[in-house]
Amino acid sequence: MNINTLNKLQYNELKEIVKSYCVSGLGKNLIDKLEPSTSLKVVENRLDETSEGRSILDAAHHIPLEGIFNIKSVIDNIEKGAIIDPEELTTICNFLRGCRKIKEFMKGKEFYAPTLSSYGNSITELKSIEEEIEFSIRGTLVDSNASKELKKIRRYIENAEGKIQEQLEKFLKNSNNKTYMQEFFVSKRNDRYTIPIKAAYKNHVPGTIVETSSKGSTVFIEPSVISKHTTELVVLKSEEAVEEYKILSYLTGLIFDNSKEIRINIEVIAEYDMIFAKAKYSRAIEGIKPEINDYGYINIVSGKHPLLKGNIVPLDFNIGIDYRTLIITGPNAGGKTVVLKTVGLLTLAVQSGLHIAAKKGTEISVFEKVFVDIGDDQSIENSLSTFSSHIKNLAEIINSSNKSTLVLCDEIGSGTEPNEGAGLAIAILEELYHKGCIIMATTHYGEIKNFSERHSDFENAAMQFENNTLEPLYKLIIGKSGKSNALWISKKMGIRDSILEKAKQYTENKDYNFALIRDSKVKKKKEETDINYGKTCDYKTGDRVFLMEYMDSAIVYKPMDSFNNIIVLYKEDFLEVNEKRLKLELKAEDLYPADYDFKILFMAYEQRKLERDIERGSKKALKRIQKEIRNS
Repeated sequence: MNINTLNKLQYNELKEIVKSYCVSGLGKNLIDKLEPSTSLKVVENRLDETSEGRSILDAAHHIPLEGIFNIKSVIDNIEKGAIIDPEELTTICNFLRGCRKIKEFMKGKEFYAPTLSSYGNSITELKSIEEEIEFSIRGTLVDSNASKELKKIRRYIENAEGKIQEQLEKFLKNSNNKTYMQEFFVSKRNDRYTIPIKAAYKNHVPGTIVETSSKGSTVFIEPSVISKHTTELVVLKSEEAVEEYKILSYLTGLIFDNSKEIRINIEVIAEYDMIFAKAKYSRAIEGIKPEINDYGYINIVSGKHPLLKGNIVPLDFNIGIDYRTLIITGPNAGGKTVVLKTVGLLTLAVQSGLHIAAKKGTEISVFEKVFVDIGDDQSIENSLSTFSSHIKNLAEIINSSNKSTLVLCDEIGSGTEPNEGAGLAIAILEELYHKGCIIMATTHYGEIKNFSERHSDFENAAMQFENNTLEPLYKLIIGKSGKSNALWISKKMGIRDSILEKAKQYTENKDYNFALIRDSKVKKKKEETDINYGKTCDYKTGDRVFLMEYMDSAIVYKPMDSFNNIIVLYKEDFLEVNEKRLKLELKAEDLYPADYDFKILFMAYEQRKLERDIERGSKKALKRIQKEIRNS
């Protein structure tokens, strides 16, 4: 599916909502990868899965997916030869128990969830591995009962630690040692038992200095009276680590031998997590499974946009039987774009296997391609205006479309001169129509509405508007052309009736009234220009002219040369323009006094001052010129 379509219709935002209903990273990963399918059969299967999940939820209210974690990385490490730790073994044990529970849960659901029930048959129960892990592991530690040898070693460790504790207690209670001790307790440092001794008496206590305090006032000494027991303890701890490693290796080996079955379990559980997330989403929105087809027919009954919240006006909409192109008109902010996005996103949702918020009787078509041209995609980097970016997008849509394509265009043809824009929009709509597309487009152009009325396979629609309150009703009425209501809104906003009446006349018959400027100087100059149209005008310095290329005014700097080119000053730049590309607006004598210094127009103040200084023989000015000559 087209990336631009997914982004413009906010498809990924919808997926984030569905992901929130997953209980593990397994389902979330599948939803991240989820895309709308173009296969009618696949879409039907996806919707059936969601429907079955919804039926199970409605009947059971709870799905036993506790303890389901993403253990893929742990299995990957095992297959690479790693020995996993007790915490990872506990996670795998919980996962296997969860697999077993969900398999048992799905066994009694064959009647109303045959597909989901059958998925449970692919789950392999590995209760023996569960029991081995439960017997050998307690939380994050290897249990002492995991083996006779480990139990024996740990009993010896307890004895050795008891002897050490007994000797240290005697040391603390010995009155001869009170002078040396900083504190009267046993401190464990670097896994060794020590007594805090004053630094000044460190040589009075036989033993090994293990650590010194940050200020240096205290040293932590392992007394020599426990050295024998400490050495014994180190050996026992080493034996304990070896025995624990053997047990962890054995348990890891059991998992490795069944890694293929566990991976299948992971895949099935991931599917269950995703499907039940879709079902939970369906229940949250009171969604339905719509009917589907692959021939372009869409009929939405009281449908709602999946991302809108609050009191949403439901959409009733259909296309694809009596007409294949719908032209939507109406005032700005009236909901035209929302209609496009609602139809588009509901289509993508259904093709992804999601239920939608709509009423019974809704039918959605499965399309191979869905294209949208919505919003402002102007690009400063690529020097594309809003109009250019829209046309570039539409060109790609035209080239990629076929008879199984849904095209959604917002304000088609806008952003340029209205007559050309309307003509171009109609030509594009015709081309997409002949390619067999299903098309929805919004517009303000009356020419497009008129074309749609005369075309047998086009239809108009309008967004309702409350005239008394200026509020949009967000209700789509098919078979009716909408109005922009610009004149009516202008009246409400305080524009005088006389102005609005002229606007209405100009809109209807283009009979513009020039009487108001009949006696003005501008009018006379225009008449002179009209009389002399096609003749060479005698342009002079200071004349104000109209640049056709820039649709703006400029001042003549140098009169016409032998090639009929004139140099004009336009926004601080001097341009050479052919006289055919400009028109006289006002002559210099009508703008400036007879003795006016035109240098004020064309020359900066500093340059004019320098010329005056040179004329009066200023030495400072001459030195400045000489310096500039030497530097050049």
